[in-house]
Amino acid sequence: LSQLPGWSVRPDGSIVIATGNDDALGLYRCTPYNSYGTAGESRPTRVLLKDPPAFTVRPKEEYFQEVGRELVIPCVARGDPPPTITWVKVGSVGKSSAQVDGNSSLVLHPLIKEQHGVWECTATNQVASVTTATSVHVLGTSPHAVTNVSVLPLLLAANISWEPGFDGGYFQRFSVWYTPLVRYPPRAHHDWVSLSVPAGAQHLLVENLQPDTSYQFSVLAQNKLGSGPFSQIVTSVPRGFPVTTVPPEPPAMTVHVFLSPPRALTANETVRGVLLRWDPPGRASVAPSGYALELRQDKGGWEVLERSIPGTDTQVLVPGLIKDAFYEFRLVAFAGSYISDPSNTVNVSTAGMEVYPSRTQLPELLPQPVLAGVIGGICFLSVAVIFSTMAACIMNRRRAARVRKRRQDPPLVFSP
Repeated sequence: LSQLPGWSVRPDGSIVIATGNDDALGLYRCTPYNSYGTAGESRPTRVLLKDPPAFTVRPKEEYFQEVGRELVIPCVARGDPPPTITWVKVGSVGKSSAQVDGNSSLVLHPLIKEQHGVWECTATNQVASVTTATSVHVLGTSPHAVTNVSVLPLLLAANISWEPGFDGGYFQRFSVWYTPLVRYPPRAHHDWVSLSVPAGAQHLLVENLQPDTSYQFSVLAQNKLGSGPFSQIVTSVPRGFPVTTVPPEPPAMTVHVFLSPPRALTANETVRGVLLRWDPPGRASVAPSGYALELRQDKGGWEVLERSIPGTDTQVLVPGLIKDAFYEFRLVAFAGSYISDPSNTVNVSTAGMEVYPSRTQLPELLPQPVLAGVIGGICFLSVAVIFSTMAACIMNRRRAARVRKRRQDPPLVFSP
C-alpha cells in the first residue's frame, strides 16, 4: 500500500482509498492475525467504480406562467447506474398533483395557484443523490399570504411588519386587522378592526390601544382579483405607562436644638440702678439670638421686664426699683422659637437704700391698679383745666362785647 499514494490502513483494519480510479478496481481479501497466527483469509470482495448522478439539463431558476395553462420543467441527469429523477414541492404537505413525463420533466397541467413556490428535482443512484431547485410563479391569481409577521409592542401602540407574498402578477395592497382578547366579550363574536396600509409600505403603527390588554394581529393582501388568505395571527400586549413607584418619605427627623441657659447671673448696686451681668451659654449650645429678663417682687408671679436684649450683650442696667422691696431676677436665652431654661436667680433688696426713689423710672414696675389711678387722675385734671380756661375766655369775650355796645349807643335826652 505504501506504493499507492492516498492509500492507508486504519487501526481497525479498514482500507482507505483517497481517490477512486482504475488502480482501485479489483478483488480484495482481508487476513486477520495475531501472535498465535491467523484463522485464514476473508471472503473476497470486488471493488467497482460507479459514477454519481450529474445533471445534464437543469431547470431554470424561475418560471412564470398563467394560471390554468401547462408548464413543463425539464430535469435530466446521468450516472452509473442511471439515476432516478423525483420532483417535490418545498413546504408541501402530502402528495402533490404534479406529474413527471418520460424525460423526467415536471408537468403542471393545468397550472393552479397552489403550485406556486419552490420545486426541487433530485437525481438518485446507488452512489449519491444530487438536487437542484427552481421557482414557479403562477400569474393571474389573488395574492399569496404574507409571511414573517412580527409585532413590536410600544407605549399604547404596536408596530406590525411583514414580508409580502407573491402578488399574483398584479399590484397588491395590504391591511392590518386586529382585535382585543377579552375574557368575557359583550357579544359571542368580537369584531376585528382593519387599517389600510399606505401603498408600498410593509409596516404599520397601530395606535390608541389599551394598556396591558392582549391583542391579535393579522395582515391581509389584496389585488384586483380579490383577497389572499390572512397571515398567521400574532398575539401581543402593548406597553402601558410605566408605574412610577414613589419611595416612601423618610421619617421626619426631629432636630433637637440644645440651648443652654445663661450662666453666672450676678447683680451689683450702682448709683443709677442694679447692674446685672452674666456669661453666655456654654460652647455645646447654639448661639442665642437674644435674652429676656424676668423679675418678681415679694415672692409674687414672674413677669417679663425686658424681652429684647441683644444676644451679644452680657449685662443690663435695671433702674427705678421701688424702695423697701424685695426683688428676684433671672434670665432666659432664646434662638428662633427655642427658649432655654431660666438661669440662676439673683436676689436684690431695696430696704434702707436712699439711692432709689419711691417711684421708679420704669412705670411697668408700679402695681397696675396704682398706675391706672395715677393716669386717670392726671387725665381728669387736664380736662378740668381745659374746660375752665375755655369758659373764662368765653365770659371775658361776652363782657367786652357789652361794654363796646354801651359806648357806641347815643345818650338818651329827656325834654322837660
